[in-house]
Amino acid sequence: MNDLVEAWRAALAGELPAAVELRHRIHADPRASGDEDDTARIVAAALGEGERVAKTGRLIEIAAPHPGPAVALRAELDALPVIERTGVEWAAKTGLMHACGHDVHLAALTAVCRAARRVELPRPLYAILQPREETSPSGALDLVESGILEERGIDTVIGAHVQPRLPYGVVSAAPGPVNASTDEFEVVLHGQGGHAGYPHLLRDPVLALSQLVVSLQQIASRRIDPMHGAVCTVGRLNAGTAANVVPNTASAFGSLRLMRASDRERALEALEDVVHATARAYGCTADLRISPCEPVLVNDPALAAAARTWLERGGADVDVDFRSFGADDFAHYCGDGVRGLMLFVGLGETAGSPSLHGETFLPEDAAVGQVADALLAGYLAAASDQEYPETAVTGL
Repeated sequence: MNDLVEAWRAALAGELPAAVELRHRIHADPRASGDEDDTARIVAAALGEGERVAKTGRLIEIAAPHPGPAVALRAELDALPVIERTGVEWAAKTGLMHACGHDVHLAALTAVCRAARRVELPRPLYAILQPREETSPSGALDLVESGILEERGIDTVIGAHVQPRLPYGVVSAAPGPVNASTDEFEVVLHGQGGHAGYPHLLRDPVLALSQLVVSLQQIASRRIDPMHGAVCTVGRLNAGTAANVVPNTASAFGSLRLMRASDRERALEALEDVVHATARAYGCTADLRISPCEPVLVNDPALAAAARTWLERGGADVDVDFRSFGADDFAHYCGDGVRGLMLFVGLGETAGSPSLHGETFLPEDAAVGQVADALLAGYLAAASDQEYPETAVTGL
């Protein structure tokens, strides 16, 4: 295994300059969720055409030295509707932006997989170019439900994501839940509108909506064990057309996030209770629509332990505690006969923005190599915990 690692890392180093160029090309010409054909075509030109999956995605066989359980490395194709303000020559100018690091992930996956073709691997390797990570319907869920992972014998999926909340040079390989579940909701409050000077004759849905936004915070503070937590965020409010007119309706859009699957049903019931009770308190009625999105992302503990070993051997500082109330449809790969591992690659203050999805978010090009190292460690974890279980668990 040591000979393989040395050879693969040497080959990877030779692929990084081209991978950085690929990153710039993808970043400059982003595509929205569901419209990723062009991005998939660019990456497939470097890796091989593969099979079309989840409408605009690709599943590409990289190496199949012999029959047996296969490992897949996954990267995301889509960009976000963010106007870029980074100022670099290769900035996007289309109203879309790779503000979540997907350009880095795709470039890193390409480098690792091209280098893998120059070594002899112990387990088959596939690349997943996955669409629609940023929106529903989920590209990962479509891919899983298609049955293609089982058809190709893929029992392990590895992902890596840049993370400015971690210090530069740190990689998180935490076992268990690492990203929250998420459900989106829309509330429409119906009241009785009219003249703003006669509030006693009306049933003001704007006032009810204002109270509802505050009351929804009780879900996290009073309904869920604070040792595990919840996040309920209202991201958009719509109401009214004039200062002196009370509208008939007002609406809110938001998301509910949990870190334990067992809390999800309880929190959704609380959401319904709060919405309808608040509406009644103000003489209004409410329509509530809930759109289930992603489950809790649960890292396989054995994979996380094995990856920690390989990351440390590669010189990385490893964190095993980082968790985030962000959500990722990678969670759909984690379960039902498939093991998943999501690694988080720290950017610290080098990201250009304190958070993902920001208009100035721009990881340095060095992040391509760091994400590539993490993906390589993930593959080695999957191979070593099968062939050398004692090494994977103890790190010896």
